[in-house]
Amino acid sequence: MVALPAAARGTRSMMRIVVAVFLLACVLAVAPGSAGAQPGVQFGIQDDAWLEFGPGTLQQRVAKLDKMGFDAVRVTLGWHEIETNPGRYRWTRSDRLLGAINARGLRPVVTIWGTPRWVNRGQNPNIAPPDGLEYHFRNFTRTIANRYSYVDAWVMWNEPNKPTWLNPASPRTYVQQILNPGYQGIKAANPRATVAGGVTAPTAGKGGIAPVDFIRLMALNGAQLDVYAHHPYPVFPGDTPFKGGCKCKTLTMAELHRLLTFVKRSFPRARVWLTEYGYQTNPPDKFGVSQELQARYVGEAARRVYLASKVDLLIHYLYRDEPNLARWQSGLQNVRGKDKLALKASILPLAQVSRRGARTTLWGQVRPGKGPQRYVLEKSAEGSWVPLGKVARTNARGYLQRTVLAPKGTKLRLRYPAGKVASPALTVR
Repeated sequence: MVALPAAARGTRSMMRIVVAVFLLACVLAVAPGSAGAQPGVQFGIQDDAWLEFGPGTLQQRVAKLDKMGFDAVRVTLGWHEIETNPGRYRWTRSDRLLGAINARGLRPVVTIWGTPRWVNRGQNPNIAPPDGLEYHFRNFTRTIANRYSYVDAWVMWNEPNKPTWLNPASPRTYVQQILNPGYQGIKAANPRATVAGGVTAPTAGKGGIAPVDFIRLMALNGAQLDVYAHHPYPVFPGDTPFKGGCKCKTLTMAELHRLLTFVKRSFPRARVWLTEYGYQTNPPDKFGVSQELQARYVGEAARRVYLASKVDLLIHYLYRDEPNLARWQSGLQNVRGKDKLALKASILPLAQVSRRGARTTLWGQVRPGKGPQRYVLEKSAEGSWVPLGKVARTNARGYLQRTVLAPKGTKLRLRYPAGKVASPALTVR
C-alpha cells in the first residue's frame, strides 16, 4: 500500500466524517418513534350501545375493534342493574361483554356506577350510598373483581363532579362513600389491579364543581387511587388537542399539561387515564367540526398523549353517532353506519410535528398488528398518490417519525399495505 501525504490523509478523514454525519442524518430522518416520551400508552374506545346491540354478533364487533388496532375497550356496568337485591346478582350482560373483550385479547376497562335503590333508600342511581352504608359498595366491588379476575383496570364512577352522575357533586361524598370503599374492595380481591378515581368532566356545568377544585378537594378528603381519570373534551370554539383551552379551572386536552400538574400536586404517584374524548362532527351537530378536522384531531390527540410522560390510556367516545342530537355525534361512523374519515384515522393516526420551508416532519402510528409494521408515506400529485421513498418499518409499538420534502399545502397520507388501508389525507400547514 502506498503511503499518503499527511494533507491527503487529513482530507480523506474529513470526507469520512462528512459522509458519516450525512448517513446519520439520513437514519434520523426515517427513525421510527424517535420523539416519544410515553411509547407504552394504550388507545381504546367506548360505545356501550354499539358494542351490545350493533350490527352482526358481539364477537364480530369486538373482532372489528381488534383488527382496527385498539388496545382497550371501556365498558360501564351499573351496580344498580347487577345487584338488584342484597347479595343477588344479574351477571348475564357483564359476562357476555367482558368475556368477549377478554377472549379477543383486548383490555377491558370497567367503570362501575349507579347505587341500587335498596342501598340509597329508593333514590336515583346518581345518589351515593348513605354514610354508614358504603360497605355495600365495598362488598360489591370485591365480588365483581373476584368474578372477573382477568380485569385489571377499574374506574370508580363517572364524572362525579357533575350532578347528572353524582348528586350532589361532592368531593367528600365521592371519596368517602364511593371511591375509597370501591378501591378497598377491588384491592381485597386483586391487589395487582389498577383503580382509577376522579373520572371528571372537563368543566363544572350547572351545579357541578370544576375539575381543578375537585382534584384538590379529593386529596384533602384522603382519596385512594392508582390513577386519576379525566375526560378532556373540547369546550371552547377552536379547541384542538394542542391549542385552545383557558387559564381557568376547565381542563381540556389543550391544557393537558395543567391537568398533569394538578394531579402531580395532589397525587404525586398517580398515573393518568383519559377515559373519554372525542370531537363531534357537523353535520349533524351544528356545534361540531368537519370530518376532516375530526380525523386530523384523532392523530394530534394520539401524538399529544404519546408525548405526555404520565398518560397511559386514551379512550375515544363513540364508535357510532347517537341518533338523539342532544347527545353525542363524536362517532367514527354516522348514525346510519357510514364510516367517517376518523375511522381510518383511528387505524392510522397521522400528525404534523413541524415544517421548516419545504421540510415537514410527521408523526404517526400503525395500530394493527404486533411488532414493527411496514408502511408507506405518500403525497398527492396530479390526482394520484405517489410514494415518498421506499416501504419503511415502524418501531415495535407501531410508531414512526419522518421528515419529508412537503411544502405548505401538500396532501400526505400513511398507507398500510398489509391492511390494504390508508389514512385520510393530511394537508401540510
